Amino acid sequence: MNDSKLSAFLWSVADLLRGDYKQSDYGKVILPFTVLRRLDCVLEPTKQAVLAELAKRKASGVNPEPFLLKKAGQRFCNISDLDLKMLMGDQGNIAENLRAYLQGFSPSVRDIFESFDFHTQIDRLAKAGLLYLVTEKFANVDLHPDVVSNAQMGMVFEELIRKFAELSNETAGEHFTPREVIRLMVNLLFIEDDDALTKPGIVRSIYDPTAGTGGMLSVAGEYLAEHNPKARLVMYGQELNPESYAICKADMLIKGEDITNIVFGNTLSADGLPGQKFDYMLSNPPFGVEWKKIEKEIRKEAEQMGFNGRFGPGLPRVSDGSLLFLLHLVSKMRPAAEGGSRFGIVLNGSPLFTGGAGSGESEIRRYMLENDLVEAIIGLPTDMFYNTGIATYVWIVSNASRPIAKASSSSSTPAASGRRCARASAASARS
Repeated sequence: MNDSKLSAFLWSVADLLRGDYKQSDYGKVILPFTVLRRLDCVLEPTKQAVLAELAKRKASGVNPEPFLLKKAGQRFCNISDLDLKMLMGDQGNIAENLRAYLQGFSPSVRDIFESFDFHTQIDRLAKAGLLYLVTEKFANVDLHPDVVSNAQMGMVFEELIRKFAELSNETAGEHFTPREVIRLMVNLLFIEDDDALTKPGIVRSIYDPTAGTGGMLSVAGEYLAEHNPKARLVMYGQELNPESYAICKADMLIKGEDITNIVFGNTLSADGLPGQKFDYMLSNPPFGVEWKKIEKEIRKEAEQMGFNGRFGPGLPRVSDGSLLFLLHLVSKMRPAAEGGSRFGIVLNGSPLFTGGAGSGESEIRRYMLENDLVEAIIGLPTDMFYNTGIATYVWIVSNASRPIAKASSSSSTPAASGRRCARASAASARS
């Protein structure tokens, strides 16, 4: 089954939902069911072996989980006797059996369905008389990796995410960064890493503290795979919105990534990956969002930890937390002696132009420039982001060692030119 046919089939489920669901709510059913059917197909060949191993280990009184995962050949398994096709044999108890099947998954997978609030949708579908029909639709499509590869499944899933983001007018801007912007940022991140782009077996890490549905991580993975199929990009992220977190984690699972690297929570008040450093980072934090709700935690860290924490250089005004995300990313950079890091972050004009000399914003800019961290600031066309026409900029930040140009030719080197442009931009903002 090719990508377009598979996507069309999954989208056809919307015909069943029409009338009982708003268009903007279709994704609440189709996305988790797509994930469920994929996992169902992935585990099907080892299902009986896992159940036999479970009985064996229970009888011997040892923790069965590591043995079950080995039998399943995955980072997750399901210990229920049921699967989606078996559910079709008991129409009268479809809701109870579906819940029992979900409960049989490993905790990391159950977390995805809980974040989707899938149990609420089971109730809603059952009440509308649609649960059996929708489950039957998915039970009859083959999503086994031999039929639909991880790469294909990932592309289909991303296409569905984009469709639902476009339909959901009230939330699309929150978790959908234009692909053109992501590709630009990814290109700029990798442009100087010849090892990652050419050497076989190379491993790099990438992190997004505002992961959304995982689009930035996915595009970065696609870029590296295109240029060096034998390289490996380990993906990490954190997300605050439960549904976006569920989609991101599900997308990573479908593509065979380690989903324990995707964590839930507020990145600024509760860093889910404390102490970890990364080779690359990408972020599109919310524009102009106040941080009053987490002000106590932020100020406590700044006062008690200073430069040993994330917010030593200063704190911006409470009405806009964009620069807090910038500082958070700086704190995640590898030391220059270990190769350093590079990251891209999308910000509006406020971090460039807000705050006079001595303000928190000015002191943060001073810190960035005096430590030669800003490689470039790129102005994007207006109206690129959904539901906003404000000016936006991509900051490229790096502490990786750069070649030192000769004095006679320094004015013509791209790196030197980029750093001078960045200095000029930020210096004018401070004056």
